Amino acid sequence: MKKVAVFDIDGTIFRSSLLLELVETLIAEKVFSKYAQTHYLESWERWRDREGSYSDFIMSVVDAYKGYLKGVRRSEVWRVAEKVIAVHQKRTYRYTRDLVTALKAKGYFLLAISHSPYEVVAPFAKTLGFDKVYAQVYEVDDKVKFTGKVLYEDIILDKEKVLARALEHNELTLKGSIGVGDTESDIPFLKTVDHPIAFNPSSELYKFAKKHKWDIVVERKDVIYKI
Repeated sequence: MKKVAVFDIDGTIFRSSLLLELVETLIAEKVFSKYAQTHYLESWERWRDREGSYSDFIMSVVDAYKGYLKGVRRSEVWRVAEKVIAVHQKRTYRYTRDLVTALKAKGYFLLAISHSPYEVVAPFAKTLGFDKVYAQVYEVDDKVKFTGKVLYEDIILDKEKVLARALEHNELTLKGSIGVGDTESDIPFLKTVDHPIAFNPSSELYKFAKKHKWDIVVERKDVIYKI
């Protein structure tokens, strides 16, 4: 049985949000209306000015994606996602990028868990050598157009359940396992692994990690340090 290393993607490996970059590019490519931005511009400005939360901002981006996805062909989203990856595939944190490479060389099974859409997470994770990707899946109809409905949401939103599913279907062991996340939504799977790492953590994850004596790693500019 292979050891497993579990990574969140947005803000943990990728230095932004794959969902945000996908939505912005869908707008630029005129797949989504320019009015999709109105769903998140205010919350983005509040986050930029450190007057609002990142969680509120990213949830408004999710709302924009869901609101304008219905009726769009899946092939169009794949096409735009490829453009996003071509531009942003190297926009990664050095610490987690190098950790992924080192663990891959040691024979770890690399598992990515993300709440961003599968169409953009899967190709991004593939460029880094991940073995399996779990991400948000949106339903398509018989014409392969999105219906706007989210599938398997009860599983994907609970990263502990996702990890349990991966262990069951891929002959993996938690012995020597490693997990890396950056927000409180990652706590469920980080509690499960042998070696949890809170990377550039949100305040809630930082407090939890500190209390439970987890490794806390911060990368700022060209400096990587442990707290």
